[in-house]
Amino acid sequence: MTLTPYRETLALRGIKSLLVVATLARVPIAAGTVTLTLHVVQDLGLGYFLAGLAGTACTLGGSLGAPVMGRITDRRGLRPVLVFTTVAECLFWFSAPSLPYWALLIAAVFGGFFALPAFAVARQSIAALAPESHRLPAFALDSITTELSFMAGPALGVLIATTAGGHVGMYAVGTGILVSGAGLFLLNPPIRAHDEAPPSAEAARVPRSQWLTPRLIGILAITMATTLVLSGTDVSVVAVLRESGEITWTGAVLGTWAAYSLLGGFLYGTVRRGLPPLLLFGPMALLTIPVGLGGGHWWLLALLILPAGALCAPTITATADAVSRMIPAAARGEALGWHNSALTVGVALGAPLAGVVMDWQSPPWGFAAVGSVGALVALAVLPAELRRRRAAAAAPVSPAPVPIH
Repeated sequence: MTLTPYRETLALRGIKSLLVVATLARVPIAAGTVTLTLHVVQDLGLGYFLAGLAGTACTLGGSLGAPVMGRITDRRGLRPVLVFTTVAECLFWFSAPSLPYWALLIAAVFGGFFALPAFAVARQSIAALAPESHRLPAFALDSITTELSFMAGPALGVLIATTAGGHVGMYAVGTGILVSGAGLFLLNPPIRAHDEAPPSAEAARVPRSQWLTPRLIGILAITMATTLVLSGTDVSVVAVLRESGEITWTGAVLGTWAAYSLLGGFLYGTVRRGLPPLLLFGPMALLTIPVGLGGGHWWLLALLILPAGALCAPTITATADAVSRMIPAAARGEALGWHNSALTVGVALGAPLAGVVMDWQSPPWGFAAVGSVGALVALAVLPAELRRRRAAAAAPVSPAPVPIH
């Protein structure tokens, strides 16, 4: 294994600062859902179903708002969007602790809709800063740092909410969003390469029919199914260990799973050429199905989850890389917004799906449920991918120019 791709990528102007600021900016965003959940349960005294409903409302708003914010970024530039979303999110997080539940539910939709687009902005900037030869390791680094943000964010949210109160946790998230928005505003990472047209209303008028192709829809479906499998696996691990009386090992199993994903993403970033997202996601979904065979033995569960876990970060990296390469620069923000929405929707669907199946059967069936749904999505996308590959193979190759002596 060679680290040259990473060394060369980190040497590119602006990549290091972008990754550092984006990683820190994602921490309060990652803490938001668990902090909102604990506020509803602890401060409002309501159940976990209503707490989950509030989180779902925020997720729904985010999935609707990401493409809209991306399109505005394509038309107006990054800084106006950062100012608007930072102010809107701060208004939500600082006012939410004083709202009754029904008002909080409505506000959560708008808070999610106007969420700070730290994830999409980082990927859009990577596409602008990194040439295609270095884009894969750049997106791998982005995936790795995202994983780190989601390891730190919820843990910090739980710590603050359980020691100081859910309302204090929400104020902390709002403060973090304010600092994150200011950091991104000051950094102002480019969203166009130096040889691409700058953002403008005219340049952004690229008909969706030019880039919203069946292939893109297939990649978005794979993206959604990937996080569906991930979130379903997450809750299934908790349920299996709880049923077997080994719930104290949950952190160890989930931490090991995250480490597998980080290692897989790191190794994937060193390959010379990326793989099609379907080629990574199909095995990941299939390998998730038998994880439940580990029963309640935490060490066996940690072992069986290794193959699927190692494909998590590579799959997400491959989808972001594919979207960035096939979309014209003038529509890249909106397209990556749809990519972010697909990630969000998958997270929102995975846990309930696994939960329903586990209530109906038993906890080990949660892995089989989300893995099977993922495999079905892969099968649905496969014919279009095969047709595209046949068409690419049949396309005539332009002859090399003959030198004139």
